[in-house]
Amino acid sequence: MNAPPAPGSTAAYACSVDRPLPKETEIVVIGGGVVGVTAALTLADRGVPVVLCEKGRIAGEQSSRNWGWIRNQGRDIREIPLMLESQALWRRYAARASSDFGLRENGIAYLAFTDDEMAEHVAWMDEARGFQLSSRLMSAAEAGALIGQPATRFKGGIHTPTDLHAEPALAVPALARLASMAGVQVFENTAVRALNLENEQVTEIVTEHGHIACRSAIFAGGAWSRTFLENIGFSLPQLAIRSQAFRTAPVNAITPGPAGTTGASIRPRRDGGVTIGRSHAGRFDIIPAAFTHFRHFYPHALAHWRTMSIRIGPEFFGALGHNRWSPDQFSPMEAARVLDPTPDPSVIRGIHRNAVDVFPQLQGVPIAETWGGMIDVMPDELPVIGSLPGLQGLTLATGMSGHGFGLGPGAGRLAADLVTGAKPVADPSPFSPTRFLRT
Repeated sequence: MNAPPAPGSTAAYACSVDRPLPKETEIVVIGGGVVGVTAALTLADRGVPVVLCEKGRIAGEQSSRNWGWIRNQGRDIREIPLMLESQALWRRYAARASSDFGLRENGIAYLAFTDDEMAEHVAWMDEARGFQLSSRLMSAAEAGALIGQPATRFKGGIHTPTDLHAEPALAVPALARLASMAGVQVFENTAVRALNLENEQVTEIVTEHGHIACRSAIFAGGAWSRTFLENIGFSLPQLAIRSQAFRTAPVNAITPGPAGTTGASIRPRRDGGVTIGRSHAGRFDIIPAAFTHFRHFYPHALAHWRTMSIRIGPEFFGALGHNRWSPDQFSPMEAARVLDPTPDPSVIRGIHRNAVDVFPQLQGVPIAETWGGMIDVMPDELPVIGSLPGLQGLTLATGMSGHGFGLGPGAGRLAADLVTGAKPVADPSPFSPTRFLRT
């Protein structure tokens, strides 16, 4: 089985001969994942003319392939103000949407097997105390009771009752429909090849179907960001990690909300099954950019070397390598409309074994579907949201580092604030691209 969760039909957005590209607009959003879609929706809600261009299909890549967690819990402290806004936006969008995309406020828990794991939760609680979150530490008995297991299995845990989850394959297409209803012109199968500049100012974007004059653009390209930016002369230390997840057939309820451990994590699904994955269980295929940006990523690789495999011999990374093309040439984004990496069967089996060990209710429940995804990773695992020096009119919104589904609406809003000069919803300085120019 290797079929990613279908993001749902968005055929109404497709570029076709009877719906040509507009000649001009105020802002072009490049990328149809959760960040690009919510940035466009934010702008349209403010009355700004927006065109969104997606090379493949809406939410075709990581925005439909993630676990569906929308959490403050365990998040980098610098992200929490943006995450609080993001959760508020998720609730508002769910209320506006014409269909149920599975948004539920059932809390999220992490369970600790060891004293060291428990110490990490205690340390995070100390750091996050000033935000007055609903998070609380759990005793061993409470951790076991949460998933119907003996207290002796755990040292404790942490639980945040106000954290959310949703169905990614349904959620982002639903937001795209909201954006379209708000006035965003959405074009699928429309790769952006280049930017045209005048005096270092973006004046036009060049797509495979034609040009669109604009005042500015938001680039939310996910795993494609480094490749695109290198082609226009900018270096971004971003790499892509191949990940995998799977879902089960329906199972008796284990816990009302997502529950995570070091070996396996689960999220209840609307269809009665659970989505299962494991953090830092990715594979990195060595490409030339790995050597270019090695100094940035060395600490990250050192921290996670036990749980990440590194290989030579890329399957999909040819499109994400060092490519160069001109505006009138076929681009890598057209060659690989949707990155659909094959999940590693051995990793899937290992995660499944761990999941059954932690959650015995899964014993005998068949795997219904497996899928792979490409996670865009930054060296510090923080997003990149902001402008590049020497290039006016382009705002980056990328580098979500594997936890961008939940943060997406907040990141989209911040990008919309920055591109229009509005007061930022959160301090953008931790996310500035210039942080990598200083190291």
